[in-house]
Amino acid sequence: MKDTSKINLAPKQGHAPAASSRKEVRCAVRFPLSLQAVLSSDREESKALTRNVSASGVLLEVHNPLEVGQGIDFSLRMPGDILGAPNDVMVRCHGRVVRCSLSQGQYQAAATIDEYRFAER
Repeated sequence: MKDTSKINLAPKQGHAPAASSRKEVRCAVRFPLSLQAVLSSDREESKALTRNVSASGVLLEVHNPLEVGQGIDFSLRMPGDILGAPNDVMVRCHGRVVRCSLSQGQYQAAATIDEYRFAER
């Protein structure tokens, strides 16, 4: 099993996006990463695409609206160069939906990342 104890979900220095013109209070810096994600529930799996990722949350582009407050499980493959790891890392996350809206014909759901674990392929 791969030792992932030294891998941190906070991206390396130098990957931060440019400061925005409007001021927002955030718990963690968001990084504009477009990554494939798989949402899973007891009933089904569906694909999503990240629009941005931070150590505490994610913005997902989804096909169907998600309910605010609902628990969400998802997995995504984080690029190793962003994490400072030798290889890409599969991360399984659990959180909750904090907002969902329709933007340019696509649903966007913001979710917290309350728990995460690194997984083998």
